[in-house]
Amino acid sequence: MVSLFELPADKLRWRCETSLLPFDCTADLTPLEDFVGQERAMRAIEFGLGVNKPGFNIFVTGLTGTGKTTIIKAFLKKITDQKRLPEEDARFPEDWCYVYNFNDPDRPQALNVRRGSGKILKRDMETLVQTIQREAKKTFESEDFARQRQVTVEQMQKKQQELMEELVEEARMTGFMLRFSPAGMALIPVKEGKPMKEPDYLSLPSEERKRLEEKRGEIEKKAEEALREGRKLEREIAARLESLEQQVGEYLVRIPLSELREKYEAYPKVLKYLDAVRDHVLKHLHQFIGAAEGAPAAGPLALLQPSEPPADPFLPYRVNVFVDNSDTQGPPILIETNPTYHNLFGVVEKRPFMGGFVTDFTQIKAGSVSRANGGYLVLHDRDVMANPGVWEALKRVIKNRELRLEEPATFFGWLPPQGLRPEPIPTDTKMIMIGDPMFYHALSMWDPDFRETFKVKADFDFEIDRTKESVVAYACFISAYCQREGLRHFDSKGVAGVIEHGARLVEDQGKLSTRFSDIADLLIESSYWAEKAGSDLVGGEHVERALEEKIFRLNLVEKRIQELIAEGTLFVNVEGSVIGQVNGLAVYQMGDFSFGKPSRITAKTFMGRSGIVNIEREAKLSGKTHDKGVLILSGYFGGKYAQENPLSLSTSLCFEQSYEGIDGDSASSTELYAILSSLSGIPLKQGIAVTGSVNQNGEVQPIGGINWKIEGFFDVCRLKGLTGQQGVLVPRANLRNLMLRYDVVEAVQQGKFHIYAVSTIDEGIEVLTDVPAGQRDQAGQYLSSSVNGLVERRLKEYSKQLKNFAAPSTKEQGDESEELP
Repeated sequence: MVSLFELPADKLRWRCETSLLPFDCTADLTPLEDFVGQERAMRAIEFGLGVNKPGFNIFVTGLTGTGKTTIIKAFLKKITDQKRLPEEDARFPEDWCYVYNFNDPDRPQALNVRRGSGKILKRDMETLVQTIQREAKKTFESEDFARQRQVTVEQMQKKQQELMEELVEEARMTGFMLRFSPAGMALIPVKEGKPMKEPDYLSLPSEERKRLEEKRGEIEKKAEEALREGRKLEREIAARLESLEQQVGEYLVRIPLSELREKYEAYPKVLKYLDAVRDHVLKHLHQFIGAAEGAPAAGPLALLQPSEPPADPFLPYRVNVFVDNSDTQGPPILIETNPTYHNLFGVVEKRPFMGGFVTDFTQIKAGSVSRANGGYLVLHDRDVMANPGVWEALKRVIKNRELRLEEPATFFGWLPPQGLRPEPIPTDTKMIMIGDPMFYHALSMWDPDFRETFKVKADFDFEIDRTKESVVAYACFISAYCQREGLRHFDSKGVAGVIEHGARLVEDQGKLSTRFSDIADLLIESSYWAEKAGSDLVGGEHVERALEEKIFRLNLVEKRIQELIAEGTLFVNVEGSVIGQVNGLAVYQMGDFSFGKPSRITAKTFMGRSGIVNIEREAKLSGKTHDKGVLILSGYFGGKYAQENPLSLSTSLCFEQSYEGIDGDSASSTELYAILSSLSGIPLKQGIAVTGSVNQNGEVQPIGGINWKIEGFFDVCRLKGLTGQQGVLVPRANLRNLMLRYDVVEAVQQGKFHIYAVSTIDEGIEVLTDVPAGQRDQAGQYLSSSVNGLVERRLKEYSKQLKNFAAPSTKEQGDESEELP
């Protein structure tokens, strides 16, 4: 009976035959240039990169190691090569510059010019300043300019002299002397050609003093008019000198600025900036002729405590090349590995000074969004989410299609120090976010803007169908990786071992893993062991050695648990038969290493109506999925045994010596077998461990971690001694998931270990008890000696006994009611 469900050894593992690999070693193969599988993701990426419309950014999801970043880089490189344009083509990404805003210095102006012209514009402006400075010094210090200036000054001074002489002569004719002093102008009466002293003046008759005072008033009025006229002449002198300097300045800037205007005639904003530069230069010519050299020297205290940092007199004429694409061939491609706010969006840097900070427009630095403008920017979702404010700012850039440089403090509502507010720059950057599927689903659900900013999803699969083409592609990948990394090449058996490991990684005989980071690690480790063995090629034995050594490095906890089982500290029987007791199988995950561990599961049944009591649940040691699996058992019992009689049952289930949380429903069939054994009184074989979930119809359902569970129990049995009667009972639906170790397969071939596959609980109970499960006959009855017949009889006994217990109690209540008056 048991042999009907036993699996042959060839069903326990898929073997990659070397006939599928027609080569001696991977050096004979053409290295893989394309990608293995991922057609869905590649088509999505190609679509997203091809649609240049707002919001069609790409969110790439998939497990780590499936090649997301590698494929994105390869796609972008392919696009860059296709869009590599002639040098003179104007479709290259533009350069962006920030320049001084003469109308509002706190808001620097953004200029966009042709690729590579940003540095040229900066150099042209520096040349312009040097030219004007050199020519201004030469012109303003020339003899011709000095003579013109002197002639202008002398003409005006001559007029001033004539005015003063007329005023002095008129004062003399009226008996006064005109005297000038630092305190001002004074009119002094004159007698016999000499100024009168105060006593002499006071001794004059009153009529004479009155006449002199009247004359004095008239002359003072004329003197005020003369002084006003003199000041007017001074202003006229200054105006003429300024006009002269303006004429010279116009001459100095006309030719160089005309050349620049002609050079940048295709850029209206640059022309407008050059006009503003011309006006500013003409108003500040003194900066070019060394006027600052005549400034008074600062005192020693001022040198020790300057009020402001030394200013660049030519700062308004500087050009800050914000984004330089002079070396870019085609669309720019950036992969930002540290997307902090400043790294991504740019920053206005500041210099510390006297306890504060100073800055100017030349301190505006670009971030990745600006440098990738017109191209592609690749980000990782965890890095973006880990930096405060970056996600919201990134969405704002995508929605508004412009980059506005702001202090991060502004985003959080704080009040940062007043600084520069550069003009926003239009952006046309294709965003590619590489992330986790959980992040994608969470953002889709909770962020209302997410679907409008990332409209294309590229989902990478972690497995592909095992076909002849995919097997050959795997071999070509191995060839390419060995060639690229300088590893030893693999022979056909070595390649077969790697491909089989690819199937084991996904626990599917018909699939291969696309987590090539794990495959690459195996190639490196196998090459190491081949080198240590002195082999020129990596063979199957080296691949097997690499896998064994990796397990040895990681399985310390597993070995400690197995030692506890072997020495009897943890109770696990692998021989004999026991009623209501069975070995279940669980998977322990220790980071990058997982292993199977057997656990004793016991069931105790007794009369009552409590139903199935899960001790793990009562102790709050079970998860929701495990609780669901136990609750399903009630439905199974009710549907199978309580169609004519009520289900009168109390059962306690327990994972013995379990002190940590338990989750998953893979032990539900195991628990059911223990209950059936307890009810029927038929013992279960302790040498056969069980795994598999069950539904209410009694069908055994597939579970995960099947290989680890089988291998875990096999290791325990081998440690305690293989008897030839031991094995594992698994769901038949898991057959394609079997990729067992070679030593387990070999033990099955030799009859030392057995794997049984069942589809229903009835089949499983037969394997565990060697007793027929039993089917209902035409009268609806089970065979009395079958497992189901014994279970049903026990349940009927429980129900009858409960009725008997309840009957006397009902009679007593009736007698008491009759005695009432």
